[in-house]
Amino acid sequence: QVHVVESGGDLVQPGGSLRLFCVVSGSIFRFDVMGWYRQAPGQQRELVARITNGGSPNYADSVRGRFTISRDNPKRTVYLQMNSLKPEDTAVYYCNNWPTATLTWGQGTQVTVSS
Repeated sequence: QVHVVESGGDLVQPGGSLRLFCVVSGSIFRFDVMGWYRQAPGQQRELVARITNGGSPNYADSVRGRFTISRDNPKRTVYLQMNSLKPEDTAVYYCNNWPTATLTWGQGTQVTVSS
């Protein structure tokens, strides 16, 4: 069964940085587009960034200029570098393909931005 494992989340102060990791397990890593999603308390899951198999990124307006998505296909890993973090970035972060999330959802990784 193909699934993903997210890691790298932590408690960080506003303005800080984190790097998230998404490792795809169970099959070869070949998807047209992979995305990072997040779900804040009381809110629905939203896409924050996506990246094509060839490395072309796209970002939600709320994170553009602060986050950078990248991927290493041989390592079956998708990364999310998060800089200048804000309290509103607090959420559980997940990875999956896009536009339809067909992979088995992982447990996500908690990012908490607070002083």
